Amino acid sequence: RRTIMNRREILKQGFFGATGLVLSGPFDLQASSPEVQRARSVPLSPKAKSVIQIWMWGGPSHLDTFDPKPEAGYDYCGPFNKPITTNVDGIQISEMLPLLAQQADKYSIIRSMTHGINSHETAAYIVQTGREPGRLVYPCVGAVVSLFKGYEHGYKGPPAQSLVRRAGLVPPYIVLTQPQGRFSEAGFLGQRYKPFATGGDPNQTIFAVEGIIAQGISENRQHSRRELLHSLDSLGKAMPENPQFEQFDRCEENAYAMMFGDARKLFDLSQEKDEMRKLYGRNTFGQSCLMARRLVEQGVPYITINYRGWDTHKQHFETMRRKLPEMDAGMATLLQDLADRALLDSTII
Repeated sequence: RRTIMNRREILKQGFFGATGLVLSGPFDLQASSPEVQRARSVPLSPKAKSVIQIWMWGGPSHLDTFDPKPEAGYDYCGPFNKPITTNVDGIQISEMLPLLAQQADKYSIIRSMTHGINSHETAAYIVQTGREPGRLVYPCVGAVVSLFKGYEHGYKGPPAQSLVRRAGLVPPYIVLTQPQGRFSEAGFLGQRYKPFATGGDPNQTIFAVEGIIAQGISENRQHSRRELLHSLDSLGKAMPENPQFEQFDRCEENAYAMMFGDARKLFDLSQEKDEMRKLYGRNTFGQSCLMARRLVEQGVPYITINYRGWDTHKQHFETMRRKLPEMDAGMATLLQDLADRALLDSTII
């Protein structure tokens, strides 16, 4: 007799299968089927090498974006009541996202996922860590990736043929541009696994990355400061082979390599063609998407774009008419650009 499984049981079976637990009872009938056995016999090799997390701080409404409900009436959907078809049969999204409508074959829409948390702090923590708040602060996904795909597991930064030739110079977990806040990204893992938050604005003429670009201070002045620092370092000169001082020296070398070396080129968006920058959108979010693509090209495992401005308590539709077009251009161009460069199959967005 074939066992009929409901949706919850199927999800439960998938979870336990993923964790490698041996199931018994009615699940055995499905688990022992020829299709399942054939699938298990095929070795799986992970394709993902990088993650770009677009954190839409405040949470845009699903009704205004990927789950329009025009039949619900004006009180629910407001003026956005004319959803458009996509390049995937049967899928419609908001009329404010025409470019993403043409990229629908490159993403999946999950319309059943939600939570009942009204507090930004708690909701952000749950979504980022998968844990309910408690006494122990858990790390977010980016910190976990940094732990298992970072320096302790062979991460050496961009490959030798890349823009950045100095091993380990570019951190494995980068946030564009401001920290997400409202929770500790690293949790109990500690400061080593906190992200490198770039600061600055990639849409400005000079992307003033924190610790790399010092606005108002010339390179000559920076080098003079370094020479002055060395001239005052009498203790370091007296103990040249002290391991603690050697560690400080390595940190200094890396810092100056970031400021004046190849890493600076990585964050220099002026190297991109103007046409490409316009496609992404000449705004902070669009240029952050472009910067994320450059980081993926260089092998950075985890990039978060902290996309603020979605917590609308007033003038909602006016804000959406401004935010949605820039979101549309940035996301759609990122998908197409990664696909054109054969990077989409190895990048989770």
